Amino acid sequence: MEFARIEIITSMNKLTALKAALSKAGVSGMTVTQVIGCGVQKGTYEYETELHAEMELLPKQMITIIVENEIVDKIIELIKKELYTGHIGDGKIFVSPISQVIRVRTGEEGMDALA
Repeated sequence: MEFARIEIITSMNKLTALKAALSKAGVSGMTVTQVIGCGVQKGTYEYETELHAEMELLPKQMITIIVENEIVDKIIELIKKELYTGHIGDGKIFVSPISQVIRVRTGEEGMDALA
C-alpha cells in the first residue's frame, strides 16, 4: 500500500474544525506545528491597501497527516471545504509521496503502523 503526506498551512483559528472533520473521515493521526510565514501577498492583510515591500511573517500552523493514496483526493476536498473562506490566508495544501511507514515501538509497517 502506498501513502501520501499532506501538509496544510493555514491560519491559527482553523485547527478545531479541521481536526473534527479529519477525525470523522477516518484520519487516525496528525502532527501540528506552530510556524510563522507568508505567501504570495508577503504577509499583507486583506484590509491593508498596499502590498508590503518586505515580507511580514505571520503566525500560522502546519498540519501534517499521512493517508493512503486511495483517499488522498477525498481528504484534499474535505480540507479545502473546511479551510475555505474566500479571503487571503485560507492556506496552502502540499501533497508528497511516502514510500514507507514504520512504527518504531512495534516494528509494524505500512497501514498497520498507522492504525
